[in-house]
Amino acid sequence: MQEDFRLIVDLVSVFAVAAGGGLLAALLKQPVLLGYLIGGMIVGPAGLGLIKEVVQVETLAQFGVAFLLFALGVEFSLAELKKVKAIALGGGGLQIILTILITVLVCGMTGFWGELPAKGVFLGCILSLSSTAVVLKCLMERNETETPHGQVMLGILVVQDLALGLMLAVLPALHEPGEAVSIAILTALLRIALFAAGAIAAGIWLIPPLLRLLARTESRELFLLGVVTLCLGIALLTEYLGLSIEMGAFVAGLMISEVEYADETLSIVEPLRDIFASLFFAAIGMLIDPLFLWQNLDVILGLVVLVFLGKFVIITPLVKIFRYPLKTAVIAGLGLAQIGEFSFVLASEGQALGLVSRRIYLLILGTTAVTLMLTPFVLRLVPFLFNFAETMPWLKPYLVEEQARDFAEDIPFKDHFIVCGYGGIGRNLVRLLQLHDLPVVVIDQSETKIQQLRDAGIPYVYGNGVSFHVLETAGINHAQGMAIALPDPASIRLCLKRALELSPELDLVVRATQNKNIEVLYQLGAKEVVQPEFEASLEMATHLLTGLGLYPELIQLKMQKIRQDHYLDLRSESSAAEISQHLQKVTRDLNRRWFDLPDHSPLIGMTLEQADMRYLIGVSLMAIRRRDGSEIDYPDHQVKLETGDRLLVVGATEELAALVEFANGKTAVPEQNSACQWMRVQAKCPMLGKKLADLGNHDYGVKVQAIRRDGKFSRFPDGKIELKPGDQVLLCGDFSQLIKLQQQFTAACGLPLAIPMNQHTSGDWK
Repeated sequence: MQEDFRLIVDLVSVFAVAAGGGLLAALLKQPVLLGYLIGGMIVGPAGLGLIKEVVQVETLAQFGVAFLLFALGVEFSLAELKKVKAIALGGGGLQIILTILITVLVCGMTGFWGELPAKGVFLGCILSLSSTAVVLKCLMERNETETPHGQVMLGILVVQDLALGLMLAVLPALHEPGEAVSIAILTALLRIALFAAGAIAAGIWLIPPLLRLLARTESRELFLLGVVTLCLGIALLTEYLGLSIEMGAFVAGLMISEVEYADETLSIVEPLRDIFASLFFAAIGMLIDPLFLWQNLDVILGLVVLVFLGKFVIITPLVKIFRYPLKTAVIAGLGLAQIGEFSFVLASEGQALGLVSRRIYLLILGTTAVTLMLTPFVLRLVPFLFNFAETMPWLKPYLVEEQARDFAEDIPFKDHFIVCGYGGIGRNLVRLLQLHDLPVVVIDQSETKIQQLRDAGIPYVYGNGVSFHVLETAGINHAQGMAIALPDPASIRLCLKRALELSPELDLVVRATQNKNIEVLYQLGAKEVVQPEFEASLEMATHLLTGLGLYPELIQLKMQKIRQDHYLDLRSESSAAEISQHLQKVTRDLNRRWFDLPDHSPLIGMTLEQADMRYLIGVSLMAIRRRDGSEIDYPDHQVKLETGDRLLVVGATEELAALVEFANGKTAVPEQNSACQWMRVQAKCPMLGKKLADLGNHDYGVKVQAIRRDGKFSRFPDGKIELKPGDQVLLCGDFSQLIKLQQQFTAACGLPLAIPMNQHTSGDWK
């Protein structure tokens, strides 16, 4: 077979197995690059031996590395880094340095590298990098890129990716003898500094005019050709200067990242990047010996454990040092505990320079592949780990809620509105409330947005909206209403649940980021759920129908009916299995459990409106599984409880414990002539300082069912407890007695009198 044709056949074979392996990995919900690696192993010399021109394939695979780093440079954004600049620059830099130092120390103590400690630096560089591709994919699938742990991980990953260029530049110096390493590194750094100065000058005066000239031609082909030439030309220049092709490609991307054509450049180059990146990872796979991996499986698994534990022990304390909550630190530590895909680049360069033997190289590749494969599973287990930890009394003190980092001095103390999330929707909502001269407080955890609030003179609380302490700092106990406009569904659900734990009667409106989350939010207690896409459709339809001459009043009634029906007319139908599967998924982070309703329970035969478990004990009922095996997901308020029902409920540990007593009749279930009411203790009111036992005497004749204090729920509290400002007490008894008693709680303080909750007339259940 002709040599040129042989190369074409080899390339087609590599692309085919890469596509097949990537498809298989995607179906198994694994990173596609693992499929590329496996595909390369199959057709490589150690596998079926189908590839004959391995050297030429590897040469072409270098394009994949170049385009990967070029795209990384184009995507790099100083604005994104500023959001978490402290933990990104400080924590990310310290993490890299500590990983390298610890690796060198361990290698020195074990004599692993002989008399060349610089090789320990090389291994430390490999271990210090985490996978941007895998972590970002996991965060995007869970809509957690804007969460505290998501921002922390992405900030550290950006610094790691930025450090990769420096590592590649310094790598050749590590091949020098021990006494010449320092001089070689200083020389490399000097070359980098000179090259960086030239790159900055070119990025300011040369690159922007060139891209504008290419763009004026309005030819996509010419623009692509010019960008590729620029990328590879600078890469070859850095290779000539003694640096590396990868370093040059990354710098070329950085030079374009701040130009107005950066987005267009990235969109054009991405297909090339993806194609050649698959070729690169497949070429890496061709170098892996499956037999070697199998024979050394115990060693590789041991290294995987060491890598996960080592990086977790390094990253978690660093994040905590930067004043992030323990939960955020633990999630970041687990999420960044793998070895990243760019370590393949370093390992390949290290083998070419003779820094590692083939055995060590194969061990690195195998360990990296396994850690990448395990990362999605580890992140999926995180909610279960925290739910389990919260059931352990000795662990609870270490899981304390995040305090507010800062707050405005002019926060309204009552009758205000809280807006959680100051993105586009939150910002517009604040403006509308201010147009009506209504007091408002904004909760956000972005330093950039908090500074905007400071500059605008808008009262704010700087912290995580899912924290009890942050919500209390915002005055949720005295607010008229609250709007939740957070970016990720998990935070929205948890914020909603905790807001209602602190203020059960709060008027709460929520933005649904996904259509399938609408019913979940209603079931958790939201008074109104708004889906932006559906609302846009309703407004556009209103305009068109009005133009046809239909009565505006009738149109508005129709649109309001669609909203009251939770947009059912606009939502695509899902099967019962799909609804159940999604319900199980979204309740993972809400401390759920299946509860068997006792056969003798007084709740049997009652509608959910009558039982009203969310109002009385705080738990939310998400699904009912009947004795015959049928399941009712998101049951409405008219559904009756039956013998043999299993209830899927979510709530705090104390609330779930209260459900057991409630369902077994150990607590009062309101009957025909009784009612229950949450009452809040106000400052300077007559009830302040009274004991709970005083509320059950002959003057009032009511039962104290529960008390919420500092966000904690207690069922049947000790009668000796004295009432403090901010306490919420659940009282059940005669309807008229509750009216009289509530006057002592509210009317005497100049607050409006609320009507107690009558279980047989309420329509509060959603």
